[in-house]
Amino acid sequence: MISAGDFRNGITFEMDGKVYQIIEFQHVKPGKGAAFVRTKIKDVINGSVVEQSFNPTAKFPTAMVERRDMEYLYNDGDLYYFMDQETYEQTPLSKSVLGDNFAFVKENMICKLVSYKGEVFSVEPPTFVELQVTQTDPGFKGDTATNTLKPAVVETGAEVKVPLFIDEGEMIRIDTRTGEYMERAK
Repeated sequence: MISAGDFRNGITFEMDGKVYQIIEFQHVKPGKGAAFVRTKIKDVINGSVVEQSFNPTAKFPTAMVERRDMEYLYNDGDLYYFMDQETYEQTPLSKSVLGDNFAFVKENMICKLVSYKGEVFSVEPPTFVELQVTQTDPGFKGDTATNTLKPAVVETGAEVKVPLFIDEGEMIRIDTRTGEYMERAK
């Protein structure tokens, strides 16, 4: 059991027969009245996000969510295939399970499949990936305005904003949580 006063980002719990994950939380102590916990929670099965307030003493059963490392193999239409590294068992997943940040994943990358009672509800790509820039406009000499960005397409087809000095063919590091350029890859 977990009390609402102990909520932290990423914690999963059961409420009303559904499994929720904390996205944001805030402990609020108003001048008048009792303290409460304001949260933004996500239904892990269908993906809907709700804002809800809880009494800090409210208790909920903890939901045991399993995270397994699997290798992304390929996609065939709307099915994406992942392989268990130990058993070599393949798991096909629908495109609806994949998040927006899956656009930065290429074949043979290791991802985490997140499941509850055997049902996969989310795929977490690596936090940082190194991808090659396949298309971007050239930077011109004299374009030295600070923090000026231009669009670039990487090898997975995703579009990223990069600094003007990045050219086609270069490897760059991307944060998959935000989809932002981090640095040139070594």
